[in-house]
Amino acid sequence: MSSLTEEDRPIVQLLLGTGTCPRCVFRFCRAGSQTLYRHPYKELMKDLKQFLKGNQEKEDKACFDVADPPCKRFRRGHAEEGPDDLNQNGVLSQIPLVNDDNAAVENSAVQVCNVCLGILQEFCEIDFVKKMCEKVNSSDYQFNSFVFSVSLPPQLSVREHAVWLLVKQEMGKLGLSLAKDDIVQLKEAYKWIIHPQLSEELGVPTDGKSLFEVSVVFAHPETDEECRFLATVCPDCFKPAKNKQSVFTRMAVIKALEKIKEEDFLKHFPCPPSSPKNLCVALEIQCNNGAVFVAGRYNKYSRNLPQTPWIIDGERKLESSVEELISEHLMAEFKADSFNFSSSGREDVDVRTLGNGRPFAIELVNPHRIHFTAEEMKRLQQTINYSSDKIRVRDLQLVTREAIGRMKEGEEEKTKTYSALIWTDKTIQKEHIAFLDNIKELKLDQKTPLRVLHRRPLALRCRIIHTMKSEYIDEHHFRLHLKTQAGTYVKEFVHGDFGRTKPNIGSLLNRTTDILELDVESVDIDWPPALEN
Repeated sequence: MSSLTEEDRPIVQLLLGTGTCPRCVFRFCRAGSQTLYRHPYKELMKDLKQFLKGNQEKEDKACFDVADPPCKRFRRGHAEEGPDDLNQNGVLSQIPLVNDDNAAVENSAVQVCNVCLGILQEFCEIDFVKKMCEKVNSSDYQFNSFVFSVSLPPQLSVREHAVWLLVKQEMGKLGLSLAKDDIVQLKEAYKWIIHPQLSEELGVPTDGKSLFEVSVVFAHPETDEECRFLATVCPDCFKPAKNKQSVFTRMAVIKALEKIKEEDFLKHFPCPPSSPKNLCVALEIQCNNGAVFVAGRYNKYSRNLPQTPWIIDGERKLESSVEELISEHLMAEFKADSFNFSSSGREDVDVRTLGNGRPFAIELVNPHRIHFTAEEMKRLQQTINYSSDKIRVRDLQLVTREAIGRMKEGEEEKTKTYSALIWTDKTIQKEHIAFLDNIKELKLDQKTPLRVLHRRPLALRCRIIHTMKSEYIDEHHFRLHLKTQAGTYVKEFVHGDFGRTKPNIGSLLNRTTDILELDVESVDIDWPPALEN
């Protein structure tokens, strides 16, 4: 049961007389009943009219039949100190209390609210809710629930601040105080009204943790005009931003209102606020699905395929990449706007990735389709594999954002196994390379390689070659199998990089050596979980 008491009467009479809508009146009376705000507009106006007339049989108390807890009452005690009688010249306007209750109700019914600018009036009606649903349904998203968000014009904060000062003064006359936080937030009240209607129309529940968001962006043509005085009084609160059309953002306005003195505010802005010239407009109705994450492992069989698009100075060097060969199919099936590719390390364009492959994850941004069965994911994997002989994907599956962190965990601790085809300038026999098999935990000092110095900072990195096993081929060639610490530059370990990697295969053999081919044979991370084929 939520009710208005005799203490609320002066607020109701004052606000209705200045052009405030009934729902905003209840907000300033701190009515916390969600159900109350959902009552039809005309019914709320009728109830307020009845309340102003008074009801002797109910001891001058108008009760609204709702199931939510009662609202907070005014705090007794001394009102906050502040300028009591300030108008445009620093004096609060003296608002005559409405004697004609019918006139108060009728005036408020036909005017755009001077506080919410129509948000809690026209935009709470079922016609607007259906308009939102039409936008959602035409966007063709998959969702089981939704979260609703709303963006309001910044000057609503200014108008609300003005009304708060007015109501606070009126309460002070009764020995009561009103903190700004006591007022029911406009955005909160609007959601109370819209949530059940939108849920009913869409046929799914609201859920604060839902990945699917329906949002409405409201705008008003007089925003800059009404906020401009704040930039004069508090210029440091308004900084131009490249991606903002106006400096009067909601956060900047709120910051300025926290700083401005009451007397300065009242010198520049009418209190109570004047009736607006225009109604708010619903600038945009937007839908967005939270990102979906797909993980797997890939093999790369080509020595002419980069992991990601290879672009230098704006010019593309090769026609495709591992990233694109995988993501183009995921983008099409999930109907996503864009994607972000990540993996556990990367190989050079001329390096193959064999064995069980390299773990990868793709973030699909704003996907329209999000539900896939295990069988559908298996077919999607087959589609990717049939589309190119340069790569192959396995263990393709949906994962959570949190699970992707496991791929990046232990980057420095994990090991990788490589196979390198090595050339020597001097002839070799088996006995010349056999000693490499006995070297364990060989510590290297590697300066940033010359070939990547243009994109990575100069540093000295300590890396470890855990084991090596040589395989003699002929007098100038042998294959070396290595297990290394993650982050080891294997090519540089073979040829020395002009002495920037010490020791290296050349220094160990006392010969000039170079690497002809390199393959990644394993990336030792047990993620994502292996799937049955």
